[in-house]
Amino acid sequence: MSLSLVESPKPKQRILVVAPGRGCYNKDELGYLNRYHADKKDFIENIDEYRHLHKQPSIASLDAEAKYSFKLHTPGENASALIYACSMSDFMDIDREQYEIVAVTGNSMGWYIALALAGALDEDGAISVINTMGSMMADGLIGGQLIYPEMDELWRLDSAKTQLLDTVIAEVNNEEGCALFTSIYLGGYRVLAGNEAGLKRAETLLPSIDDKYPMRLYNHGAFHSPLLGQVSERGKAALAAELFHKPTIPMIDGEGRIWTQYSTDTQKLHDYTLGHQVLAPYDFTKAIAVGVKEFAPDKVLVLGPGNTLGGPVAQALIAMQGFGWQSKTDFTQAQENEPKLLAMGQEVQRALAKGE
Repeated sequence: MSLSLVESPKPKQRILVVAPGRGCYNKDELGYLNRYHADKKDFIENIDEYRHLHKQPSIASLDAEAKYSFKLHTPGENASALIYACSMSDFMDIDREQYEIVAVTGNSMGWYIALALAGALDEDGAISVINTMGSMMADGLIGGQLIYPEMDELWRLDSAKTQLLDTVIAEVNNEEGCALFTSIYLGGYRVLAGNEAGLKRAETLLPSIDDKYPMRLYNHGAFHSPLLGQVSERGKAALAAELFHKPTIPMIDGEGRIWTQYSTDTQKLHDYTLGHQVLAPYDFTKAIAVGVKEFAPDKVLVLGPGNTLGGPVAQALIAMQGFGWQSKTDFTQAQENEPKLLAMGQEVQRALAKGE
């Protein structure tokens, strides 16, 4: 009697999924929805029905524009919904036969997207929260943001740059009429938020690097700072706690806190999302570290559009020696052999994420 050998199924790879924030839908991403997600018409139409009711241009038409326009594509009321649609659509394309999604997180506005990925916001709730918060400064920006490196050439945190940034923040805030705060800890970068006087003063105090930094972030308000008190209050008034649900996938927020399907208090989730998350620094670096330490993923996957978040994720991993990486050299060598960091904004890695 012969025994037939049945091949056991290959175990799924565990992945931490990361949602991007503002500033990732740029010239090269124009047409992203049509290029990759023409099959998601119902999802996109649902978003555009909501936007039609609010007399806003459809994301389908924004994505289909012949030319990329800073004036049209970067304001929060358009960029937020467009980025959410791209990211959520990418999430739908992840091959669930090959990958087990063990947790989700996001950078800045990516926290709202993470809520949607995890089911803490349903489809209608997600576009309501994302569009409402993204439209809060449609009548005029409150403050602004700039970004500055906090790392050396090998993507390791540089304590001298950290001290410089902290000193500049303190010095600027000691000057009359100036306000400056840490907004986001972004891997090897620090994002600062402030009023116009504070940002201008910081630009004079921070040494120029590569004729590029300090870099102002176009059409960005003073996110994650006390300057957005009014935005937080308006958000709480406009968005009911009933929109929020217990997640079906664990979520890691901008303080490194884990929200699970077992422990989440939806009122506290509402309060954090529209309160502390709006007003206090967003520690994206810590969120990545917690995700890797607590959930031990085999890979980290960054959703599109684009791949502006790939570098900061790698830098955050290097900072905590994730996957054994201690420098940019370790990261690039590892990526050539067997990628541990997948970005759906890159064609080859996108195919890996989709199981193609």
